[in-house]
Amino acid sequence: MTKAPKLQNDCFVLPTGVHWTPVGEALALLEERLQAVVDIEVCAVEASDGRILANNVLAPRSHPPCANSAVDGYAFVGGLLEGSHCLDLQEGRSAAGEAFVGVISERQAVRILTGAVMPQGADTVVLQEDVTVEAGKVYVNGPLKAGANARKSGEDVVQGTKVFAAGHIIQPQDIAVMISVGVVHVRVFKPLRVAVISTGAELCAPGATARSDQIFDANRPMLKAILQRWGMQVVDMGIVPDDANLVRQALDIASEHADVILTSGGASAGDEDHMSAVLNKTGNMALWRIAVKPGRPLALGLWSGVPVFGLPGNPVAAFVCTLVFARPALMQLSGAGFIAPQALSLPAAFVKTKKRGRREYVRGRLRNGAVEVFASEGSGRVSGLSWADGLVELPDAATKISAGEPVKFFLYSSFGL
Repeated sequence: MTKAPKLQNDCFVLPTGVHWTPVGEALALLEERLQAVVDIEVCAVEASDGRILANNVLAPRSHPPCANSAVDGYAFVGGLLEGSHCLDLQEGRSAAGEAFVGVISERQAVRILTGAVMPQGADTVVLQEDVTVEAGKVYVNGPLKAGANARKSGEDVVQGTKVFAAGHIIQPQDIAVMISVGVVHVRVFKPLRVAVISTGAELCAPGATARSDQIFDANRPMLKAILQRWGMQVVDMGIVPDDANLVRQALDIASEHADVILTSGGASAGDEDHMSAVLNKTGNMALWRIAVKPGRPLALGLWSGVPVFGLPGNPVAAFVCTLVFARPALMQLSGAGFIAPQALSLPAAFVKTKKRGRREYVRGRLRNGAVEVFASEGSGRVSGLSWADGLVELPDAATKISAGEPVKFFLYSSFGL
């Protein structure tokens, strides 16, 4: 098992004089300063779905391993010119798993079935529907080019070539590819262990009886579900009240059992923002004020060498920041690299004005080839997350979006959801 290096203490420090960090710059800094923090282990290919490759995968053998027939028919040597032809039918046949024993010479043919190894000497197959067989003869009309209806050895994958690169997230179809070329085991990163903490005296656990001045903790269950979708192991730390000592204790426990700590609430600079205050006292905390809506404050730091991502407490802001900032960072820490979501360019089915110099993410959904947005921009309207299919990205420099204007739309699936 290979051990991963630890992050540097200054990995989250912003350049001097930066007050409002543009989204693009924030993402670039995260990509530059983070690397995989998980160890490497060996995994059977059949059990590797969703795992992240730690090394390039090379093909132990070619696929197909030998030339074979793509159809049921008759194998022979070379092509056929236009006109009628007669070939001598040889005894026996070549079937899948039962190769023909012998050599095929010119003007000879042998019965062959789909997937069967091409007989020695043969390189072309004529479909059984295109021939007449009588008295040991095969009659066929040309033309038929040499190599027709036959698959060459290594036509799909050549032995020794790279099948998948390190950092690739294995999908079910990838398992089929690797098994087809003879891969048995792969070296993969261990799943990233992410501790999830909700902070706030106003929070009530789901299912408990909430006072009139309390709200249910929606963030923690949402974040846990997101992380599990991304193939990460969740360490549930529950709800921590607004108490510096309890926050410190929770971080201590989390750092012993997780590779990353993800918190929501207390990430700003208010009187009861104990998460950022406790992190700040360690000397390894930076409050990134990002020029983004929603979710401007993002507390980033290290606790006992473990990276901490302090998300806003509002569920909508926590959701958006998790997809836009935490996901690429967590994937980088997992060994998959800094994964950027794929955007669609679609016409806007809305009109909107915005502040210049700030990037905005609006809940949107695709309807009739255009993107419409949720009626309310309020970050407290958590129902808009389910109403939407994804996020509309409004660029930093824009001040007005007109109906029909192309906009970037990120489906939730582009974030791995």
